[in-house]
Amino acid sequence: MAEVVLQDVDKVYPNGYHAVKDLSLDVEDGEFLVLVGPSGCGKTTALRMVAGLETITDGSVSIGGSVVNDMTPKERDIAMVFQSYALYPHLSVADNIAFGLRLRRTAKSVVEERVAWAARLLDLTPYLDRKPKQLSGGQRQRVAMGRAIVREPKVFLMDEPLSNLDAKLRVQMRGEIAKLQHELGTTTIYVTHDQVEAMTMGHRVAVMYQGALQQVDAPQRLYDEPGNMFVAGFIGTPPMNILAGDVHVADAKVTISVGGQELPVPDATLDRYRVLASYNGRSVAMGIRSEDLHPIALQPGLPRVAARLELVEALGSETMAFFRIDARTVSSGAGSTGDAVEDVIEKEGIAASRPNLVASFPPRVALRLDEQVEIGVDLEHAHFFDEETGAALR
Repeated sequence: MAEVVLQDVDKVYPNGYHAVKDLSLDVEDGEFLVLVGPSGCGKTTALRMVAGLETITDGSVSIGGSVVNDMTPKERDIAMVFQSYALYPHLSVADNIAFGLRLRRTAKSVVEERVAWAARLLDLTPYLDRKPKQLSGGQRQRVAMGRAIVREPKVFLMDEPLSNLDAKLRVQMRGEIAKLQHELGTTTIYVTHDQVEAMTMGHRVAVMYQGALQQVDAPQRLYDEPGNMFVAGFIGTPPMNILAGDVHVADAKVTISVGGQELPVPDATLDRYRVLASYNGRSVAMGIRSEDLHPIALQPGLPRVAARLELVEALGSETMAFFRIDARTVSSGAGSTGDAVEDVIEKEGIAASRPNLVASFPPRVALRLDEQVEIGVDLEHAHFFDEETGAALR
């Protein structure tokens, strides 16, 4: 086991593309850290630089207190689990698991002992004589995990290992990986674009965007206290609603006008967002999560906004209600569409006709499409950001 430290790490490709920008990150001994972000954000490049599969343009990577910039992947004593499993189809499960040990000319008795141990740990004992093609996707992934753990490396590096599995198996496997890491206590860096995986597996989560680290924290703190609009919009399903609002301060009271509707900001929220009052007369971005919007009949004491119901998704345990409110949506940068597409949406006026407020309501709540309704807004859990910089107004 070992601490991994990235200090001011940069990666610039020969064509000038700056994939990773000034990345500094400490991964503690025995920690499970998840690198998460949209495709192209630099997370896999960062992982490959730790592994030694990509050269570092600037900065340093240390494993166990030793700078490894000039070391080969073999010399770094790491084990990597790939998205594609990378199993040898002509070898049995036992031989695939043992492959790395045999390359190191480990004694036969030790190899057999380690393979048997890994197979028991991963429930692969009945399949040791089978070939990869005779296994399910989840079993193949466990074989890849077994090949990594038998070597007892200092660090596990995992690059989107569950992305080829179906949804049900992905849920099962992420629990198994988290349990395995807890039992072994090996320092682990896990890359994914799936923020649900990140939230459920990692001790800490590092959010990346456009090559830069946005925020690193415990999963719940990322959700409750996003440091900027990108993190707010990326972490959470469905994404946080982010709307433009005008701040007004009068008689020591702060209100925010959203689509012409005045909402009083509670003192508890002002304690969290102390800079908000200084934006008097200016526009800010207000974020509100779907679970903090309520049918007014169930929460009559909350401040309310008028909205038109445009879509309903009944999920059994909850009902997702999509509304259109007369307020400008602020992009967090965490959407799946590219900038060019977003520009077209704005230019053609498409955004003006799209739902811009999603609420998570209790199941079986009575809703009618195209109905103008009032929604209760729990502003004690609201978030506020600077529209230009995206930074939280703390």
